Amino acid sequence: MAKLRKACCYRKPKRAYTRVSKYKRQSFVKGVPGIKIVKFEMGKTNGKFSHEIELISKDHIQIRHNALESARLAANRYLEKNLGKDNYHFKIKVYPHQVIRHNPRANFAGADRFQDGMKHAFGKALGRAAIVKEKQGILTARVDEANINTAKTALKRAGDKLPCKYRLMIKVLKSL
Repeated sequence: MAKLRKACCYRKPKRAYTRVSKYKRQSFVKGVPGIKIVKFEMGKTNGKFSHEIELISKDHIQIRHNALESARLAANRYLEKNLGKDNYHFKIKVYPHQVIRHNPRANFAGADRFQDGMKHAFGKALGRAAIVKEKQGILTARVDEANINTAKTALKRAGDKLPCKYRLMIKVLKSL
């Protein structure tokens, strides 16, 4: 398997490329890697909470699935440690559909005999990414009024793992 490349290689969103071939079997991306995100919802999923804190992207960007999993781990660990399992609901709102590919180049003597260059440059599948638009919510945490600061700290820690600028928005949910 190919090594993990820098996030700056895949930060700018691109239109999902579909290979078009006269042979139907060659029109699909083969060997799509699995998603590293273990869970999309954590905490008390059916609980009633008074406030919702949302992490919102300031940029139009692609976020890779390993960055989303890292942010999930950081936020969930902090919330679970400080609030317990039943005092919050944490959710990832984006899903990594976009397949990231890489056309590896050989860098040694005689490499021109082994590779096609850019002639058949569809590339190997390396991972997945979620395309996030500007002002779109990425993560949310629902808590009661007494735990707002804890949830804000957890989402700030998660936001530091993401390759974009973000802001936090607090919403008051309907009264119980």
